[in-house]
Amino acid sequence: MRRLKINYLFIGAITLLLALTLLPVLHWHLDNSTQLQQIKARGVLNIGTLNVAPYYYQGGNGTEGLDYELAEMFADYLDVKLKIETQHTITDLFTELESGRADMLAAGLIFNPDRMKDLSVGPAYYSVSQQLVYRQNSPKPQSLTQIKSGLMVMSGSASISVLHQLKKSKYPDLKWNATSSSSPVDLLKQVADGTIDYTIADSVTIAIMQRFFPNIAVAFDITEEEPVMWYLQKTGDNSLNAAMLDFFNQITEDGSLSKLEEKYLGHVGEFDYVDTKIFLNAIDTVLPDFQPLFKKHAKKIDWRLAAAIAYQESHWDPTATSPTGVRGIMMLTRSTAESLVVTDRLDPEQSIRGGIAYLEQLMEKIPDEIAEEEKIWFALIAYNMGYTHMLDARNLTAQQGGDPNSWTDVKKRLSMLTQKQYYSQTLYGYARGIQAYQFVENIRRYQISLIGYLAEKENNAMEALRKVEQEVEISLRHPAEKASQWLKYSYQP
Repeated sequence: MRRLKINYLFIGAITLLLALTLLPVLHWHLDNSTQLQQIKARGVLNIGTLNVAPYYYQGGNGTEGLDYELAEMFADYLDVKLKIETQHTITDLFTELESGRADMLAAGLIFNPDRMKDLSVGPAYYSVSQQLVYRQNSPKPQSLTQIKSGLMVMSGSASISVLHQLKKSKYPDLKWNATSSSSPVDLLKQVADGTIDYTIADSVTIAIMQRFFPNIAVAFDITEEEPVMWYLQKTGDNSLNAAMLDFFNQITEDGSLSKLEEKYLGHVGEFDYVDTKIFLNAIDTVLPDFQPLFKKHAKKIDWRLAAAIAYQESHWDPTATSPTGVRGIMMLTRSTAESLVVTDRLDPEQSIRGGIAYLEQLMEKIPDEIAEEEKIWFALIAYNMGYTHMLDARNLTAQQGGDPNSWTDVKKRLSMLTQKQYYSQTLYGYARGIQAYQFVENIRRYQISLIGYLAEKENNAMEALRKVEQEVEISLRHPAEKASQWLKYSYQP
């Protein structure tokens, strides 16, 4: 009897052990098996990101960003809704993933081998280099041997791994501090205002932030080009990773990925410190007089895009006149003005109304085969060098085996319209293709500067308002104490 009891106890123990061992497997099956099936069953893809341009931000058309649009496309591919949670720091971002609150992270994150023990990554979709940033007009370091102090980086970032490797292999005296409470933008802002001496950030984020923090400058590259990837948890279930791989293969083949990269990254290559400083100063001193007019008349396009066009055309000078006879803040020709019932090209409101109306007319004429989000760039080319020359650029692109509906392909051929061997093959002949290309690229950069700078001013104003509200709240709670403090510091016998 005792033996039988022992056997039962043994069987019970084995059963309990098996149950504990198989519980994850049983749970896995009960929850529709794979991670991908769980996501489809709930109908929602949970993604974590950072609120940082160009990955995710509030733009002229609502929420925008490279990773945001990619995430939307991936959710559509899975036939589920997208839910995005933004975090302030990289540490918070990875905590969200590791806790299971996010299915994946999409935030322009560099591949970090130190995270591969517990996490996996999707395909690389572009690459960046890590760069050392310092404040403009301060001594430029030539190498890491000159960095004795003042280097601040983000906890959990790929730069930490790189710094450890460099300290071990080349720079034994290298020192840095890590913060878990700052975002990439926070650290770049602190360099710009002189709070810290140096930080490390990726080349794309730096190029974007320089548009509205021109005081940040690149000293040198810390790394070669490194892949940017999405992160997800490492499990025995690779269903989500497999779906991600198929998705990226699909958008690479159909050109969707290259169009998104062109939209968000295609204009970040050049930076002119002096021009940017002058432009930001004009936002403060000149734009307020015309901003209500841009907002009033820009109905189908972002008013900040209209303002960027006007700045490129005239630097917001309503009396501007070119040697060829175009005039006003939007630099309209006489014939264009007459067709738009603009009786006085030097009147700011008439010029702004007419210029925006003309651009909107051009956008309506752009062929439907061109993606809606890219029509604006074709329209701007037509605005600058004429609609027929824009058609020539498209035809030339097609003749050379490119995609005439892709801005990435067409813009590469614009300079050819100045070369006889190419423009002789076109219907309408020579055109100022190089100037037209620069025209569009400058407008894109001015628009980014305007969006970022105004957003930063608004954030600063909101922060100042919060501080005032806190002071008022404290004074209401402790009026006698606040009064005595005021008397203490203000009374001078």
